[in-house]
Amino acid sequence: MRPMLASRGKGQPPDGPGWMHEVKWDGMRVLVEVRDGRLRLYSRNENDVTVSFPELLCFADDDVCGGRDILLDGEIVAFENGIPRFGALADRMHVQNAAKAEKASLRNPVTLLLFDLLAFDGRDLTSLPLQERRSALESLHLESDRWRVPPAYDDGRVLFDATKRQGLEGVVSKRLSSTYRFGQRTESWLKFPHRPSWSCLVGGWRFETGSSSRIGAILVGEPTKEGLVFRGKVGSGIAGAAGLVLQRALEPLGVESSPFEGELPRADVVGTNWVRPELIVEVESLGLTPGGRLRQPAYIGIRRDLGYADLVATDAEQARLLDRRGADDG
Repeated sequence: MRPMLASRGKGQPPDGPGWMHEVKWDGMRVLVEVRDGRLRLYSRNENDVTVSFPELLCFADDDVCGGRDILLDGEIVAFENGIPRFGALADRMHVQNAAKAEKASLRNPVTLLLFDLLAFDGRDLTSLPLQERRSALESLHLESDRWRVPPAYDDGRVLFDATKRQGLEGVVSKRLSSTYRFGQRTESWLKFPHRPSWSCLVGGWRFETGSSSRIGAILVGEPTKEGLVFRGKVGSGIAGAAGLVLQRALEPLGVESSPFEGELPRADVVGTNWVRPELIVEVESLGLTPGGRLRQPAYIGIRRDLGYADLVATDAEQARLLDRRGADDG
């Protein structure tokens, strides 16, 4: 099972009584399953990531779920100075060793934010409208230091302004009448980010200037129906331990030629080590330039919770991206 996904919204959140609005959290989306008293956490690409987050295992205890089977949609976040940051979560989400995960949970604990109830006590709730699912979720009173149900709001535009002032990622607006469709991206859910970030495929990397051992930049692209479209070179944010982790992940993927569609500028070709476009990274950017390159990009981290299908925009989303690019550059 894969979670239902939101489409990119245009402008500001929709107005009117048919919508509810939530904070857009800068974390890792998960489906949360409790069955026979045991917790399982599944990422967007259906990987079992339970071992990475041992501080959440007690969510399956009887005093939390009442000994009943349950399936929820939510997001795991790590807070940095009171603000959820994906960069703070990056050190947690890749840990597969139980002992190391336990140590990491003490140093940098996460919080599970729950926003949808999909099944309860053997009953499938996905065909119910969101308004009913949300009411059922709130009735469970799932509140603790490690998990909670964040509030939903009636006025999306007020929330949009408030989250921007507070340095949060943005807003997700959802139709109250929407049913839950696993693995589908729908326009019944719309996302409105403040700090645009891009999940990109890495197609090449370069050594740091003057070094023959340290990575200094990556070349990233966006998968489309026509192939991997070059979106530019990213050097900011690649330093220290983050750079070492990235370099170790890329070195086994080496290939002889560029995986990008079309011819790249000579300045981007010379000295580049090409790789199979399999590794997904998150990049923060101020939008696209008129030439379709990321403007002032900065590396955030590796996204092992995503798969190729998560990156391919629908035709409607692609039209919005191009329209936004025009607005950014106008």
